[in-house]
Amino acid sequence: MERPRSGLQQRIFAWALARFNERYERFAAEYKRNLLADLSGTVVEIGPGTGANLKYLNRDRVRWIGIEPNRFMNSYLHDEAQKLGMAIEIRTGTANWLPMENNSVDAVISTLVLCCVPNQEQVLREAMRVLRPGGMLVFIEHVAAEPHTRLRRIQNFIVPLWKRLGDGCEPNRETWRAIEQAGFEKVQYERITVPIIAIVSPQILGTATKR
Repeated sequence: MERPRSGLQQRIFAWALARFNERYERFAAEYKRNLLADLSGTVVEIGPGTGANLKYLNRDRVRWIGIEPNRFMNSYLHDEAQKLGMAIEIRTGTANWLPMENNSVDAVISTLVLCCVPNQEQVLREAMRVLRPGGMLVFIEHVAAEPHTRLRRIQNFIVPLWKRLGDGCEPNRETWRAIEQAGFEKVQYERITVPIIAIVSPQILGTATKR
């Protein structure tokens, strides 16, 4: 969701995400509820897609701003917000540069986005920049399988094709290392296995808190 694509590619990806992501969302629902329900203040979501996370947020406690590079996602976002009676603000852009001031955000949400961005370190620096002291990066990301396993070899092999089909997604990224090395004061995460598509079944979820 973070790499520039042609209008047709973006339109197809938005359509596919809206229609074929339901099984994953059913699996992830309880995890998302635990991560997102208690957030408050100004919350920035990078690559929010069709708005699958909105229903887990407290609409009375959150000012939600979405940074979405694919303009074809906007109608889905507005429809979901309208169903929830939730005010939202969508800003076109990418997570490489977040259009907000330093130390101005209470939480940054990233779900299945850090696999796609061209430069994870830059995105994490931007999250750190805009977060207030004590603010949190909240994440669910699919990651590389254990080294030397059959799944890891498959992930490594399939990257060129998967990137093309998956809007830039690289399934073999060790995203947990990038988060641990980004300079947050406290990083907490757990590993889960998603019983859907093996290539992206290893995932991590958790929080990283700014000093």
